[in-house]
Amino acid sequence: MARPRRTSRHRAVSALLVAALGLGAGAVAAPSAVAAQPAAGAPAFGATASALDGFRLADITAGDGVVLKADVFTPPAGTPGADAQGRYPVVVQPASWGQNDLEYVAQGHRFAAAGYVVVTYTVRGFWGSGGEVDVAGPKDVADISTVIDWALAHTPADPDRVGMVGLSLGGGLTLLGAAFDARIKAVASLSGWADLTDALYSGQTRHTQAATRLATIEGLTGRKSPEFATALDDLFADRDLPEVVKWANVRSPATYLDRINAHGTAVYLANGWSDSFFNPGQMTDFYRKLTVPKRLELRPGDHASQEFTGLLGFSNDTWDGARAWLDHYLKGAGGSRTGVDLEVRPTGAHEAYPDWSSVGSRTEQLSFGETSTVRGDRSSGASGGVVLLSGLVDQWLHQPPTALVPLLDRDAAAVRQAGPYRQGLPVRGAVRVRTTVTASAPQGTAVAYLYDTDAFGVGRLIAHAPQSWSGRPAGQPFPLDVTLFPTAYDLPAGHRLTLVLGTHDELYGGETPKGSTVTFGPAEVSLPVR
Repeated sequence: MARPRRTSRHRAVSALLVAALGLGAGAVAAPSAVAAQPAAGAPAFGATASALDGFRLADITAGDGVVLKADVFTPPAGTPGADAQGRYPVVVQPASWGQNDLEYVAQGHRFAAAGYVVVTYTVRGFWGSGGEVDVAGPKDVADISTVIDWALAHTPADPDRVGMVGLSLGGGLTLLGAAFDARIKAVASLSGWADLTDALYSGQTRHTQAATRLATIEGLTGRKSPEFATALDDLFADRDLPEVVKWANVRSPATYLDRINAHGTAVYLANGWSDSFFNPGQMTDFYRKLTVPKRLELRPGDHASQEFTGLLGFSNDTWDGARAWLDHYLKGAGGSRTGVDLEVRPTGAHEAYPDWSSVGSRTEQLSFGETSTVRGDRSSGASGGVVLLSGLVDQWLHQPPTALVPLLDRDAAAVRQAGPYRQGLPVRGAVRVRTTVTASAPQGTAVAYLYDTDAFGVGRLIAHAPQSWSGRPAGQPFPLDVTLFPTAYDLPAGHRLTLVLGTHDELYGGETPKGSTVTFGPAEVSLPVR
């Protein structure tokens, strides 16, 4: 097999990025580097030189002969943190979906300046790395151990202080690394996943818009394996879904939860409330089942949007939290806590809890007695948003997907509205909706939305989720439960809660046939509140 080569252009870009980002990253240099300041009037090139001196490119050969393209950062001479043999803790960073090893240049320098050996690499199948895209399958997992082996053999890395940090695909791989390599003592998964099946098929509903975006990104920079191509084709065609689920389960850290707990790996999780690919529900479930040292941080934002400025070398809460986590568990430093930290929408307030079960202290019930018949697979105007855009707008402008509630199409959705909450309501956790459905077809999809509605009828999306069914006798009622994606949202005083039940959303590959009807009966809404 021909091995992809790192071109001279790639090498030049690497050097230029390190040089450019070295100046900005110099603010986090180790004390020893700060002490070696140039004399007054001398050119201030110390940070850049230090970055270039500690940076090199590497080819790492996997067990099957595939070459992984990597960047290596080592601490400047005299940086504190080495053991008696001059070895430093090592951080392995797999690149995110569709990206390459250059993605972590700024963070690689920051970690190295703080006393870490860093090896970042392009995951197989993408860019210059060989092989085909394995989507965190067995080959990708084996590559993690290969990279650790290489780091221990070719850098001053301490085998007793191994950690991983990754974003997106890299975030999922860090958790799989914790499951399959006991040498890894601490991991930080940023915008990663715990359950790939849930990401693609939560509520037994195909997440087709998200899958389309992922396939588009991969098509630009990667090479699909036949297995991945088959799974993707089957997902879009709505066929052989049990096989797609099997494929995804193999790639889900939640499948190997017992391994992570047995290894005792310290796990840091950071995700966005509106992550288009990996909804926060799977992360809260995974967090609850971990018995190791663990921390969960959830903030407004879409996929990888919270981490973006950190990739440019700026101080960033998520990246700083990941660094503090590794400092604590690989260096014995203080300053990192276990538990749950939530940034509340839309106020931006932060709340800390010892565990997820403490987030919602009580449950309020909301009952709606109406019955509504709607046309199947017809847009009502309610929407979960747009992949990779809506969550970003919510993060920066505090503006989630919005609907004018009085104008929603009542022929396409059941709309139920509560009275105003005079004191407001602090919603914390996953809202649950129970209703009855009578459909004219044996299969279908319901999408439930909960809106914060003001006096002018403007509804701001608090949470939503799809739920599909199949094999139901036409015309016979059955109970349907929908668990919305979890959130932390403060309903302002005087606003109302609006429940919308529809059968169509562009985010999902729904099952409700056009021309069919769906009748939604009375609904009970369970609201977890602080």
